[in-house]
Amino acid sequence: MVKATDITLGAISRDLKKSPAGALVIGVGKGADGPVLLDNPLSAKGAESVAASLEILGVTGAPDQAHRLPGLPDTGSDILVLAGIGKVEAGEGLEPEALRRAAGSAIRQLAGIPSVTVALPTATLADVAAVAEGAVLGAYAYTEHRTNKDGLKDPVKKVTIFTPLADSKEIQPVLERALLLGRAVNTTRTLVNQPPSHLYPDSFAEAAKDLAKGLPVKVTVWDEKRLEKEGFGGILGVGKGSIRQPRLVKVEYSPAKATKKIALVGKGITFDTGGISIKPALNMGDMKSDMAGAAVVLNTVLALAGLGLPIKATAWLCIAENMPSGAAQRPADVLTVYGGKTVEVLNTDAEGRLVMADGLVAASLEHPDAIIDVATLTGAQLIALGNRTAGVMGSEHVTGALKAAADRAGELVWPMPLPEELRPSLDSQVADIANIGERHGGMMTAAVFLREFVGSDGDGRQIPWAHIDIAGPSFNNGSPYGYTPKQGTGCTVRTLVAYAEDLVSGVS
Repeated sequence: MVKATDITLGAISRDLKKSPAGALVIGVGKGADGPVLLDNPLSAKGAESVAASLEILGVTGAPDQAHRLPGLPDTGSDILVLAGIGKVEAGEGLEPEALRRAAGSAIRQLAGIPSVTVALPTATLADVAAVAEGAVLGAYAYTEHRTNKDGLKDPVKKVTIFTPLADSKEIQPVLERALLLGRAVNTTRTLVNQPPSHLYPDSFAEAAKDLAKGLPVKVTVWDEKRLEKEGFGGILGVGKGSIRQPRLVKVEYSPAKATKKIALVGKGITFDTGGISIKPALNMGDMKSDMAGAAVVLNTVLALAGLGLPIKATAWLCIAENMPSGAAQRPADVLTVYGGKTVEVLNTDAEGRLVMADGLVAASLEHPDAIIDVATLTGAQLIALGNRTAGVMGSEHVTGALKAAADRAGELVWPMPLPEELRPSLDSQVADIANIGERHGGMMTAAVFLREFVGSDGDGRQIPWAHIDIAGPSFNNGSPYGYTPKQGTGCTVRTLVAYAEDLVSGVS
């Protein structure tokens, strides 16, 4: 059973002493002439004293700084934390993402302190939402398999936001959304962090059912027998080298008053050795994260259900373990994807697109308004866009809407083209299409392959579709930063929820 984030959120607008906490967080910006103490609830004398000491203390206001001082008498907290928020311009407001990262960084670094009050500047409800989201995202740890907890600190359990908007009638829904969204992201992180000994196709399917309990969603699981009977050759082909047989999981949220209909398809390779085209041993352990796309679409649909949005959303989790064995598929094999199209498998390490092909065809048959697939699909994504920026490709109005949603959610995505000259490189001499093609621009070539399996709407036009490659940003091998921990990041959940909200509101 995957555990949900255990944190509570509240808000106050006065009387810090009546809501005592282990630490009080206030903001410091990086101004043109040095560090700047931002609006805070300290007394005038206390604020003046702190502001005068910033440079002496080495506080610059840079992101991820969290400088601890003894608490002041009027704060009700034992510790005063000066949290860096990055560059600030005189007379200009703060970006929500700057607030989100500052709050998340401070809460992450204050692990071991049960309760914290965050008093960053919050002039609007959007600011409050950003601080709340950052706090929940920062209060994350994965220690499930650690028997010795020496040196480990529990995440912050209670966050109180000091804001002049605390008495607003609209603040409680803002806090509830932030808590729900943060839990969805953190659950995605935990699924990604699970070792492949514990998370494999069948246990992933069971986890989806457990996480859906209590929500208005329907979960359907295809086992290997049903997959074979119905012709899901992509998932079966990838998974047949493992003793842990593949699964297809469909998670449906269908509210009665739905005004839009979307399908989300996720790559769920619970471990990727590369199959017969085996990967190098170095860093192969990171391939436990190759199921991040499936975790993202699962938790997105569960979040939409929790929010009660009037949108029909279906997640298709295409789950398999890619292993080499005497039963595994070989380079030069031909498999038949769901719906009948044949694929020549020239490289068994280009397996994600094979399981996704089945999911895209299945999703298309229900004629949604849009299909979005999410996958840790190519190493070429990291080469093109680095470790923190996802690539998005497909129908222009879908990719544009996703970029706008990502910008609002504080996530990094970048639209990439799908050049038509890449399609001939996927031609096969023996099947309808080959699973690899042009090496240069491999992220885009993979998307061109996926596009072949997106079906048509009732008028014979291809269903609006976008592919998001999260190979880099889904897993953090570097140091923690902002609200982002090491290993699983949970990226793209917030973007997809924002995209769905925009669809419902008519923005996109």
